[in-house]
Amino acid sequence: LVIELGKRGHRIEQQQRFDVRYEGQLVDTLIPDLIVDEQVIVDPKVVTEFNDTHVAQMMGYLAITGLRLALLVNFKHAGLKWKRVVR
Repeated sequence: LVIELGKRGHRIEQQQRFDVRYEGQLVDTLIPDLIVDEQVIVDPKVVTEFNDTHVAQMMGYLAITGLRLALLVNFKHAGLKWKRVVR
């Protein structure tokens, strides 16, 4: 996926770290798989189907990164399945 996106001219950041803070204190670190063109979180999965937990995770990622769009991409099936998550 990273190679194909790069070949198409997209800028990909892998495993970029974001501090998660609560009331100013560091509580964790978020590490999304891919951020494309500094605009979209892309989370590749290999699952039977997406569920509410996947969507909730992406909503959290969007809130922490300040981005507005995430794509869940499922490589489990022969035909590509994906889900758009917007904050």
